[in-house]
Amino acid sequence: MADLSAFPITRQFPARHPDRLQLYSLPTPNGVKASIMLEEIGLPYEVHLVDIMKNETWTPEYLSLNPNGKIPAILDPDGPGGQPLALWESGAILVYLAEKTGKLIPTDPAARYETLAWVFWQMAAVGPMFGQLGFFHKFAGKDYEDKRPRDRYLAESKRLLGVLEDRLKDRAFIMGDDFTIADVSLIGWVRNLVTFYEAGELVEYGSLTAVPAWVERCLARPAVARGLTIPARS
Repeated sequence: MADLSAFPITRQFPARHPDRLQLYSLPTPNGVKASIMLEEIGLPYEVHLVDIMKNETWTPEYLSLNPNGKIPAILDPDGPGGQPLALWESGAILVYLAEKTGKLIPTDPAARYETLAWVFWQMAAVGPMFGQLGFFHKFAGKDYEDKRPRDRYLAESKRLLGVLEDRLKDRAFIMGDDFTIADVSLIGWVRNLVTFYEAGELVEYGSLTAVPAWVERCLARPAVARGLTIPARS
């Protein structure tokens, strides 16, 4: 049985199955990237719900795992060379799990780099812009009389959706016929923009055709449907 006692995070979230990959997360657009990926690849794992409303990511134990204090993060007892690996940042987790299992990433080098470009695009553009729009449209920012901040993120979010719409016009998934980590990285954010952030009308989501069809194809995958609810909120 793997010994994870050297990792302080296991004091905050004890591992009942230390031989399995440990996932520390919450079903947010970033968190579900890891859970969807794990469900898709079928790697055994143990999940720990991290309550960000209780500041559970700011404890010394959690910060020892992720110094940035965010979810998701993983602890793999069977990392490179058979040694435990602690890893944070959802994009890095997707790439690691894809390369560990050889799943959801092309083997062709050129297609692999193109897949990574779409993952990085999500990390650098879609996530930050959609998140800010959500803040200014639905949460505390909606009460600001000055709508210029909201409109800035609205315009950029609409532009990004246009980029995605163009990409998907003649493709089932981001990279073509195959579902990859590019799709995993994006599905939670696009779904969240329309459902949780309630910004569909604002971004004119109804004028799109390829993106909504892609969302439905992704949601029809059993692993995606399961991953979107993991870990279950208490």
